[in-house]
Amino acid sequence: MNGGGGGVRVPASVAALVAVLALLLPTQGAGSAAAAEGAPGVKLSKSQAGTGGSVTVTGSGWRARALLMILICGRSVPSTGVTGGTNSCANADGRAVTTDAEGRFSRKLPVAEPPVPCPCVVHVATVTGAKAEADAIFQVAGHAVEPLPAEPAGGRLSVLTDTRLDGSGGLLTWFGAPPARTLAFTVGNVGTSPVRDPVFQVGTSHGVFAPQWEEQQWRGTVQPGRKARIELPLELAAGAHGDYTVSLKYGGKVMAEQRWGVGRPWGVTLFWILVCLVVPAAVFRVGMAVVDRVRPRQTTRRRGLRLPGPALRIPGLKPRTQARHALASPPSTLPWFTPDNDPGTTGRLSAPYDDSSPSPTTPTRKGPP
Repeated sequence: MNGGGGGVRVPASVAALVAVLALLLPTQGAGSAAAAEGAPGVKLSKSQAGTGGSVTVTGSGWRARALLMILICGRSVPSTGVTGGTNSCANADGRAVTTDAEGRFSRKLPVAEPPVPCPCVVHVATVTGAKAEADAIFQVAGHAVEPLPAEPAGGRLSVLTDTRLDGSGGLLTWFGAPPARTLAFTVGNVGTSPVRDPVFQVGTSHGVFAPQWEEQQWRGTVQPGRKARIELPLELAAGAHGDYTVSLKYGGKVMAEQRWGVGRPWGVTLFWILVCLVVPAAVFRVGMAVVDRVRPRQTTRRRGLRLPGPALRIPGLKPRTQARHALASPPSTLPWFTPDNDPGTTGRLSAPYDDSSPSPTTPTRKGPP
């Protein structure tokens, strides 16, 4: 007891024990600490079980109505995550569960041996939506245990900023051309040696389907403690539309995800509508032309009535050449007028008659006998 300060002197051995417990407790209760901070957390009904048994997995702090996948994975610890991805997990014996309205769940998981040695964890991750995951230490009784592989002493990259998709669609994309973007992000080298020409894996997934991974190498060097801007080209299949998820993986671990909403190529729809309208019209016109060509022709043609006399001339209109010749030629003689019986008297319109014959109405005068 120190009378001046009023404090209690703690022995050095007790202080060392408290420090050791402080270091161990966060590791063993990682799930509870994460749940207390609002992050997704996982708890197990038991920490060890053999093959054929089961363990109840409960969780809280997850997104409401989220679909989760529960797996037992080997060669993993909560601090480093699942090494090697789901290839280190017993995928055939995994279970799916959906959280309630408060983001909680409870599911019984059968115990199975993972394809790689322990240390093992129960790995819980979201299937759709925003990526979230959590791990809890679990020991599979009777399964081989090996130390984790030593991390390389070289450089290690870490994503410093959120990923972004640069670019936009054009007229060709509106008509079904492959949508293309550029995946841009910033990485930093948190290791002790430079990273030269890193190889990233970019995956695209549509809906609940697994992503299709493609390796892309970035040409450049990231020095220790430095950062670099990375841009990777990305392209979907022709005519793709809907909601896609772009995932970025480096060193076997998913580093970031980005949503990509691709619009529907309405130009293709417009094209087919025009085809449905234009093709029938063209076929109809071709058919009518064929019918008009193969139908029989009339051998005789109807001719209009032509007057033998001169054509009627309308004032103000020039007569045609044929009309001029027709007017210049003398009119044809009427059939009853011939050179022999021409009356020869101008102005007489009646037929000729004999003046010497006595008129029946004129009385004859008799002379003296």
